[in-house]
Amino acid sequence: MTDAGAPPPPDRAGPAGNAPYRVLARKYRPSSFDDLIGQEAVVRTVSNAFETGRIPQAWILTGVRGVGKTTTARILARALNYEMPDGSVKGPTIHMPTLGVHCQAIMESRHMDVLEMDAASHTGVDDVRQINDSVRYAPASARYKVYIIDEVHMLSTAAFNAFLKTLEEPPEHAKFVFATTEIRKVPVTVLSRCQRFDLRRVEADVLMKHLANIAAKENVEIEPEALGIIARAAEGSVRDSLSLLDQAIAHAAGAVKADAVRQMLGLADRTRVIDLFESLARGDIAAAFKEFRDQYDVGADPIVVLSDLAEFVNFVTRVKIIPATADNVAYGETERVRAKDFASKISMRVLSRMWQMLLKGITEVQGATRPAAAAEMVLVRIAYVADLPTPDEAIRMLEQNGGGSQIVSGSAARSSAPAAPTASAAPAPPAAPVRMPMSSPSTFGGGARPQMAAPAPDPQGATPQLRVTSFTQLVALAGQKRDLMTKSALEGDMRLVRFEEGRLEVALEPNASKTMISELARKFELWTGRRWTIIVSNEQGQATLRSVSQAAKQEHARNAEADPRVQEVLSRFPGTKVVEVRRLAPEAPESNDNADYGSDDLPDGSDADDL
Repeated sequence: MTDAGAPPPPDRAGPAGNAPYRVLARKYRPSSFDDLIGQEAVVRTVSNAFETGRIPQAWILTGVRGVGKTTTARILARALNYEMPDGSVKGPTIHMPTLGVHCQAIMESRHMDVLEMDAASHTGVDDVRQINDSVRYAPASARYKVYIIDEVHMLSTAAFNAFLKTLEEPPEHAKFVFATTEIRKVPVTVLSRCQRFDLRRVEADVLMKHLANIAAKENVEIEPEALGIIARAAEGSVRDSLSLLDQAIAHAAGAVKADAVRQMLGLADRTRVIDLFESLARGDIAAAFKEFRDQYDVGADPIVVLSDLAEFVNFVTRVKIIPATADNVAYGETERVRAKDFASKISMRVLSRMWQMLLKGITEVQGATRPAAAAEMVLVRIAYVADLPTPDEAIRMLEQNGGGSQIVSGSAARSSAPAAPTASAAPAPPAAPVRMPMSSPSTFGGGARPQMAAPAPDPQGATPQLRVTSFTQLVALAGQKRDLMTKSALEGDMRLVRFEEGRLEVALEPNASKTMISELARKFELWTGRRWTIIVSNEQGQATLRSVSQAAKQEHARNAEADPRVQEVLSRFPGTKVVEVRRLAPEAPESNDNADYGSDDLPDGSDADDL
């Protein structure tokens, strides 16, 4: 948060000056609603309440540390008691362009009618009784008596109970503002008597702009990348970001560079973390070892390296799901460019597997007596499984190779020569053992590669798979199976985004059931004899088949109404209208340019229109 609208007090005196230095978090503390950043919903609600006169008797503000709960409480107290010397302001208002009669004293916590209490040090019922006794008396000079209780969840059960009656029916001149970081510890009997505001974490890009404005006012030169590092390290807390900026200015003793901020925070170089990620994704254990050791030798903490690596995996995953994430200026140019490249090449399964193994590995390193060695073993596991197929990929490879080939990974796969084909019709020997990756990364904790024998399927007894090459074929198949609910859901509740054989990506209509996805995957596998992956996308997708069909019917009706013969019939019979258009003669087939919807012909030779 920033007090950008009001000039800061002259407290930047040098060593020879008399004024003591004030930290940035206090110097740029907001004093009005216009100065709050990242809390637009709170400001809008309070603004509407003040303008309509719907002012509650109590508010409760919740959020993580440093987002501005106490500051917002003081701004509320100032708005409730805003008064100009000439008497031009007659009631509470959020518009406070200049300091009023009570503003300075309220913001400095020294006004006699605005009482602040820290519930962490005043937890007993006697402290609440003092409030209950004093609330009956009218304010001395302000419009309202405002009681601000910070960390209200620290009050004892007896203290909360003593508060209930006063909180439910306070005098008209009394208002209560509570602040807490632990909203779940506040009794529901108290919550039901308050208007609740959840102060959200401030986005990193918003924090960056805020910090840049403060740095300009302080005449400090700072790199944008350094601002991004500080904003991400603050995790949405404005006070933490200002404290880190204060520390970075003192640490740099001049222009604030990104490398200096990383060194101050004990962070690894982001470029080197990305290089480590690339080595792991390639399965290059030697390069990953060298990169990790180079970072460790210059002072990087193994836990921090793994945490930064996990953060980058998460960033690549978000870019893969929502490409616009790569435009976030809180990340450096190198991170954004390389993340987009990785997102286009690495599958979601591999990213999810790396994330799971890193989370488990960070816990192991935290409890290890030799963190560097433990971190290296985590990297070994990740690189070891990087080029292993997932279970469904391994099964698909078995099916494509007839079950008689061996699935290997890494250098073994590159060094092994393909077996020469034989023209003999002799029976095939028993299948070789197939090395398969397990579904959970934790099975590689001991470093041993699991093995399981997979017999070759009998080509004569194998169930043939039903090929489905378009979305409309899938819909027609549901109709052929007489599953009308599934067919209706595919036609009316799903917008096609992408279709591949065995993989369907759709966007759901607002009224679509969220629980039908897993059921669809099971039915498709039963019908086609192969596994299906169904993904719910955030993209817009194409129009639903039902809406396309309705639009086509409407178009046919309009074309029919435009026919002179139909118009003549309509004119002779007033009130009639075209209800349905049926084609009597078959129409010549036309090429379909929409590859996603494809043909209506079913894999077994029937036609979707016959259903």
